[in-house]
Amino acid sequence: MRSPFESTLARNTLILIGVLILIPIVAIGTLAVTSRNSDPPTAFFGGGPLIAGELIRGPEPDWSFLGDVGTIDLQLLDPPRSRVVWVADYNGRAYVVSGYMGNAIGRIWKQWPVQAEQDGRAVVRIMGKRHERKLVRIPPGTDVIQGVSAEFNRKYRFGGPDSIEAGTTWLFELAPRSSGSTGGSK
Repeated sequence: MRSPFESTLARNTLILIGVLILIPIVAIGTLAVTSRNSDPPTAFFGGGPLIAGELIRGPEPDWSFLGDVGTIDLQLLDPPRSRVVWVADYNGRAYVVSGYMGNAIGRIWKQWPVQAEQDGRAVVRIMGKRHERKLVRIPPGTDVIQGVSAEFNRKYRFGGPDSIEAGTTWLFELAPRSSGSTGGSK
């Protein structure tokens, strides 16, 4: 039989362990909620609408400068949430990817690709400047997948075209809003 001291010690130890587990959960939850409307988004938590930075209008930019850009901020118009994504240029066009699309957990975690298929209108912020774009999903079997994958691999050690062809990674072109571009032909 336990002494009253041992029972109190065991109970206090359990309380301490519970508090130590609860502190990071509450902290992460608080960060997630407070960042929901922030600009800029963080790498771990999405943000709200992209409002900072000059909105660039005019002729289609030469996207070749993206070879030196690590990540960009991407915001869909519906819903107006932003996130940090990888970006690559290939043949003068800009592309973004979303991995983990081949399983239920990935699709719950990353809802923006499905939302982008429904309404691809977006704003991207690159080097402090905002651009209105339309996300157009590049389907498997499209001729640009090899080249775009090679650029993502150069920049990020991306796994290659197989995951795009299999549908576990989704590839989008950042097309002009007035365009229905697919980045190439099948």
